[in-house]
Amino acid sequence: MGVRKFRSVEEMPGPPARPPLDPENLRIAFGLASIASGFAPDRYAAGVRRFRSWPELLKHRERALRALTSPSRS
Repeated sequence: MGVRKFRSVEEMPGPPARPPLDPENLRIAFGLASIASGFAPDRYAAGVRRFRSWPELLKHRERALRALTSPSRS
């Protein structure tokens, strides 16, 4: 099979169309979603938090922001 060259992306053929209502489509979608979720971790844990004072809330926000922006040690 030879190598084909394209002048632009518009000339490139797309992937073959998947048949509608095929169960494999759902498996592919969930697989892509699980891969994508690994790229960006959840920003916040679910739930409601209560704080005793405004400064306590600000401290919590600052710690959460620092945790998000600091490099992970994994």
